[in-house]
Amino acid sequence: MGEKQTPTTAGFSMPAEWEPHVGCLMAWPSRDELWQGRVDEAKAAYADVARAIATSETLHMVCNPGEEQDVRNHCGTDVEVVSAPIDDSWMRDSGPVFVRNSAGELAIVNFEFNAWGERFHPYDSDNRVPVVIAKHLGMPMFDAPLVLEGGSYFTDGEGTLITTEQCLLNPNRNPAMSKADIEQALCEYLGVTTVVWLPWGHSLDVGPEATDGHVDGIAQYVAPGHIVLEVPESPESSEYVYGQANAKALDAATDAAGRNFEVTRLDAGPGESPAYCNFYLSNASVIVPLVGDGRDAPALELIASLYPGREVVGVPGEVLAFGGGGPHCITQQIPAGQPATR
Repeated sequence: MGEKQTPTTAGFSMPAEWEPHVGCLMAWPSRDELWQGRVDEAKAAYADVARAIATSETLHMVCNPGEEQDVRNHCGTDVEVVSAPIDDSWMRDSGPVFVRNSAGELAIVNFEFNAWGERFHPYDSDNRVPVVIAKHLGMPMFDAPLVLEGGSYFTDGEGTLITTEQCLLNPNRNPAMSKADIEQALCEYLGVTTVVWLPWGHSLDVGPEATDGHVDGIAQYVAPGHIVLEVPESPESSEYVYGQANAKALDAATDAAGRNFEVTRLDAGPGESPAYCNFYLSNASVIVPLVGDGRDAPALELIASLYPGREVVGVPGEVLAFGGGGPHCITQQIPAGQPATR
């Protein structure tokens, strides 16, 4: 691959998350200070997600050298352990992005990672994770000149990307780039042609330990042209104003195929809204974070109706939310295919 080639010019694009996977990447939590004394709870939660995924696709768990046995003790022998230095454990954001060409060949896109706007240090090891994974999987790699976290966007595999202005336009990511510059980079390195901007992520996703409004906290693709979106109906919800604004933006948008969006509204009721949309789509299941109260059952029922071919698996979500995310945030799917020739 030439130095100046991008995934788009080389014929690659990012598949949709619901398409078949050959595997999934995760990273093992180890820094107790980042979990404020709850790292053992975090390990148990990560292991729940890992075991659920490993039933239908290969789970690759990246861990710091010396923690391999800890991973196996928690996750079992069905998990493939990859030993490499890491700083944190949010693989969706710091890990590689996989793109595929028409021949079914896979390559990696290496976006820059700056720990959500220089919030946490160090992060240099996490910024090198895509290089480590490219070597581990034997895949060629494109280096992208853009700070981008995987939780800040979704693609439909047919040319459309959805994201939030709250996150991607925050000057703590790419201060020298305009909105048009960012759109161009997204198109060149993810193989999309249309970028749909929602105004907001989760309202509470601000402050010193936040991600500035990742879209995976409030939405997920169901199918091309169909999105499930957190839209509370009660003005007493912390997300009421934001959800209504996002729904209005989607109602006015069309995707790369010219379709109007079908929007399934997820309403978790008044008060602080759980991030039920932060679920992972494995080959066989939908892995959904639970809060342990009466809001869980209707959310699970709705999600099950949207993905009838998959089993809905609820996992404890409180400690993941405490850390800043959910099952989607700690995973990164590897699409079906084989490594591209260099």
